[in-house]
Amino acid sequence: MTPTNGLVRQLDRQYVFHSWSQQGQLDPLVIAGGEGCRLWDYAGNEYLDFSSQLVNTNIGHQHPRVIAAIKEQAETLTTVAPAHANLARGEAAKRIVERAPQGFSRVFFTNAGADANENAIRMARSYTGRDKILSAYRSYHGNTGSAIVATGDPRRVPNEFARGHAHFFNPYLYRSDFWASDEQEECQRALQHLRRVIECEGPGAIAAILLEPIPGTAGVLTPPADYLKGVRALADEFGILLIFDEVMAGFGRTGRWFAFEHYGVSPDLIVFAKGVNSGYVPAGGVVISDAISRHFDEHMFFGGLTYSGHPLAMASIVATLDAMHEEGVVENA
Repeated sequence: MTPTNGLVRQLDRQYVFHSWSQQGQLDPLVIAGGEGCRLWDYAGNEYLDFSSQLVNTNIGHQHPRVIAAIKEQAETLTTVAPAHANLARGEAAKRIVERAPQGFSRVFFTNAGADANENAIRMARSYTGRDKILSAYRSYHGNTGSAIVATGDPRRVPNEFARGHAHFFNPYLYRSDFWASDEQEECQRALQHLRRVIECEGPGAIAAILLEPIPGTAGVLTPPADYLKGVRALADEFGILLIFDEVMAGFGRTGRWFAFEHYGVSPDLIVFAKGVNSGYVPAGGVVISDAISRHFDEHMFFGGLTYSGHPLAMASIVATLDAMHEEGVVENA
């Protein structure tokens, strides 16, 4: 059958179960193809993709270099178990580490941002021997077990099955929870609030603070200039790891490779996905600091995924990062 908007919509409504939705209320937009920042349907209607899909298609749709890399990898080796060494995986990890701060040397690959956060949490708990994870109320970290409970927004409430999570209010002067009158006061009061949460939850029980440097789904909330430095100082004071969730803000979205670069601070673990390959093939991961990496030289890491470092995803990462570098995408963001 010749595809039409009506046929595709019919197939979707008859057979597809959508995320975050009441299924009976849906009338999805049909997309047939795309190129660059434009999409179109089967009737020839054209759309500008202002949201870059789910804030991930940083290099645009159907970039020829990335498509070519996926095709070439498919003709060479379409899949390989994560226990083996593979050229595409090694090259992808190398490129990511080269863009990370000094003191990071290894990457654990996942299938998306949610399971990347899951595994960062697992690493933090193993490394510290502690259980609790602190995260912000204005946040979103994914829809898997611990990631959705680490999420602060109301979608976590029907999904609170994971243990060991507590939340705090992050700074947002426009709707301040601290009755602040300017950015400096908002920063100071937010940090004092976080200190009290740490003290009340028990510093010796907290493995990590999980934070989006610039929250995305919660509203693109740029923090006060010194807030992330203050969080880093609190983490260091109490022996808590700092995990930055760069899934949405990373790889050019803020005009730097990572959003935290704007604030002169570095975490212990960096979670990424989305923009690392513009979502062409599902991929995510954790960039691991040297101290934590060395810990797992002698201790078992109890985690793994069948498709960790999948060759097609890795080839798309290599091509995406190379194209972004050569075309000055980050510099022009």
